[in-house]
Order: sequence, then C-alpha cells, then structure tokens
Amino acid sequence: MDLLIVFSVVIISIISIYFYIKWKFSFWERRGIPSLPVAFPYGNFKGVGKTKHIKDVLHEIYATFKDKAPIAGAYLAFSSNFAVVLDLDLIKNILIKDFNNFHDRRHFYNERDDFMSANLLTMQGQEWRELRQVLTPTFTSAKMKFMFSTISEISERLIKKLDEDLDQNPIVDIKDYLARFTTDIIGTCAFGIECNSLKDANCEFRVYSKRAFLQPRHSRFFIYLCAEFPEIARALHVKLFRDDITEFFTRLIKGTITYREKNDIHRNDFIDLLLRLKTNNPNKEDGKLTVKQIIAQSLLFFLAGFETSSSTSGFALYELAFNPDIQEKARTEINRIFKAHNNQITYEGLMEMQYLDQIINETLRKYSIVPRLVRYTQENYPLPNSNFVIEKGTKVYIPTYSIHNDPDIYPNPDIFDPSRFDPEEVNKRHPMAFLGFGTGPRNCIGARFGQMQTRMGLATLIRNFEIKPCSKTPKPLRYHPNMELVSSANDIYLELRRIL
Repeated sequence: MDLLIVFSVVIISIISIYFYIKWKFSFWERRGIPSLPVAFPYGNFKGVGKTKHIKDVLHEIYATFKDKAPIAGAYLAFSSNFAVVLDLDLIKNILIKDFNNFHDRRHFYNERDDFMSANLLTMQGQEWRELRQVLTPTFTSAKMKFMFSTISEISERLIKKLDEDLDQNPIVDIKDYLARFTTDIIGTCAFGIECNSLKDANCEFRVYSKRAFLQPRHSRFFIYLCAEFPEIARALHVKLFRDDITEFFTRLIKGTITYREKNDIHRNDFIDLLLRLKTNNPNKEDGKLTVKQIIAQSLLFFLAGFETSSSTSGFALYELAFNPDIQEKARTEINRIFKAHNNQITYEGLMEMQYLDQIINETLRKYSIVPRLVRYTQENYPLPNSNFVIEKGTKVYIPTYSIHNDPDIYPNPDIFDPSRFDPEEVNKRHPMAFLGFGTGPRNCIGARFGQMQTRMGLATLIRNFEIKPCSKTPKPLRYHPNMELVSSANDIYLELRRIL
C-alpha cells in the first residue's frame, strides 16, 4: 500500500511538472506575441551548444518575425522566457532613450564568495553606475594614446617572430599568432607584466588565460541557472571562477601592485591608471577602488578584450586572403600614411587609416563577434504604437548578428565589402543597424583600446606580408557552438609572404 502511495505521488508530481512547463511555454501565446514552436523541455534552444550556436536560434526568430511584430517571444530550457527585439527604433529606445528601464544585463555574480565575478560586465543598478563612473576616465582617447608605444613594440615582436617561423614554412595558423599577440598586449597593459607568449606559447600566463576560457568551473547551463536564480546561488556560495584561476591572477596583480608602490614605478598602462584610483581602505569608498576591485576589473579587461580582438583580426585576415583587391587597397592606404609620418607608425597615423577601420567594421558586421546584447526590464514597458508590453523582469535579447546579416539592411550580407562603411553609406542606414561595440550608456567601455590594438596588428601584418589562402585554409569557417561569442572552431591557416 505504501509503495502504491509513493508511486502515485511520483506520477502526479511528474504530470504536474509537465503541465506546468507546458503552461509556461504558452507565455507569449497568451499575450498575443508571436513565437516559434518549442521542443519540450528545451524551449527554442534544442541543440544549442552542441550542433547550433545561439546566434542561429536568434537568427531564425528574427527572420521569421521581423516584419510582423516589434518583438518576438522565445523560451530557454524548462520554461524561462525572453523577448527578442526586432525593430530598430525600439532597440534605440531600449539602449539609449529608455535606458533607465533596461540598465542591467542580468549576469550572475557573487561578490562575497567570488570577488572576481563582480565586475563592470556583471554588476547591476547603482553598483554598476558607480563603478562605470570611476572607470570611464580610464578609457579616454588620451589615456589610450599612452599605451600606444607598448602596443607598437609588441607588434614589432610579432613581425620578428613571423619572420623567424616563415623561414621554415610560409603556411601558419594565424589564429594562434594573433591569440599570443593579443595575450601579450593585454597582459602587459592590464597586468603590467611581460607575458612573452609570442616567444613561449606555453608560458604560465598563456596557460592560465587559456584555462580561464576553455576550462570553466561550470557548464553554461549551470551558469544560466545561477543567473535565473541568483539569490539561491549566492546562498549556496556558488563561485564562477576556478580557485586556481583566482589564485593565479590575484597573486600576479598583487605582486605588480606591491612592486610598483614599493619602488614608486609608473608606466603607461591600465594597471597604473587603476592604481591611481586605489584606496587602502578594504571597504568601498566613493571614487576609489579596492585591491579586489582592481583585480576583478583587470581580469575582465583581459577576458573581454582577448577573444573579441583576436577573433576580429583573424576573421579580417581570412577575408583579406580571399579578397586580394581589398587587401591591396588597405596596403596602399597604410603605406601612404606611413610615408606621411616619416615611415613610422604613429598613433595619429593609425587614427587616419579610414579604410582599415572600414575593414574592421565590416568584419564585425559579417561575423558579429558579440552576437546578441542582453538587457533586463526593470518595470513594465509598453511598446510604442502597440498593445504589447514587455513585463517587469523580462530578459530582452537584441540579435546583433541577425541585424548585421539582414539583406534588407546590408544587401548580399555574405559578401565581404568594406565600402558598406563609406561615410555616405553609413549615413543612409539606421543608427542601430551597426552594433559592433554596442551603444548607449552600457556600451563597450574598452572599444577605443580594442580598436587601437586591432588596427595596429592588422596594419603591421598587411604592410609586411602578402596574405593568401592555402590548401589548409578552411572554407567555410565553422563556429564553436558552445561559445558565447562567435569564434572559429577551425585553425585559420594562411600563407604569408614577406613584402621586401
């Protein structure tokens, strides 16, 4: 009899859970908002992380509903729902005009147990506003110019390393070289150390930085659950970063801070700018940063800048290899500006390279390294000229990849064409038609630095090498389905020939 009762309770519980999730999966239908059919219990995300990238799901939603409604509904696994914004005017309202209702991203962080998770990307509300206000002066054009000499020096090391290796084989995995180049730049500027990964691909800094990306503490699904139920996760003392990662970067940055303060050393880098904001008070202080906050922001600077910059450069060189006319036009511009600046690359000269900048923007358009922007609704938000309402607590996804590859905005989007970013062409488009660095108060704070190092790397390589596809060049490229960003699952082999 007891077993029958237990069996009955189990069956009733399973049936109740099933119908509850089915009911949750009707959330958008009950509100008259269009959505794609779901696959129980995955929602619209079946296969994401294994056979699909998240951009593919968002692109299907965008293509299906973009001319039918300002937003579409979608579902994550086990009934969680979010809105996909399809209208460019509405996107502008969310990111800029009505930002106060959409200022959070709803990423999980746990400052008490995992201080490195509390950074400018994850923090919310007033805490984010105060931190952004403190850090914004660190990323001005003038401050970026201070770091130019460091980036220039590492660019020369890249050329030297390639010259050495090309003597043995003109075919190289450019993705690996760019990853090491970016590691050395951000490691030097963010942590104040000489990483030397161009010399030694297995140096300690490179090993730990790869581990931070490729061997996370938790699966993406678990992190998603933490973001959905942050108070429970904090009560369970959930950490995002592995202990060895936390210990390594804490030791590294504390060592740099101690050495510089003891010897009164100042350098033109990010860590030096943060040290000027440092307080010795272990508690937070207006306009100042604690040591833990400095460590957290330095690690974010590395993690956020590494994959975006190295992937952008890799995709750009891949396209230039298949488009020699574009490559030659870029080289002509670079050589002309070099000549105008006494055959030296200067910060001012780099900023004059308009066509190179168009190549970078076209790369960010076609590949959309950050395929979506995420916001979180603070209060009920009635949509303009509509009966629809985005309800309080709803996640909002802005599908940047889909916008950037919309043939109605960018005809023949699969074709790589930097002329799309001629000034007169840009002026014809909606201001939200290109979101390579986001926009509004919560845009990418490090955009200037990312653009500077990407321009420098590309200008140096294009000027010194002819870049061609080879028999090992992948075509088409495949993307990592389990990565948040758009990154190549292939090694990117190209043939480089020195220009004498």
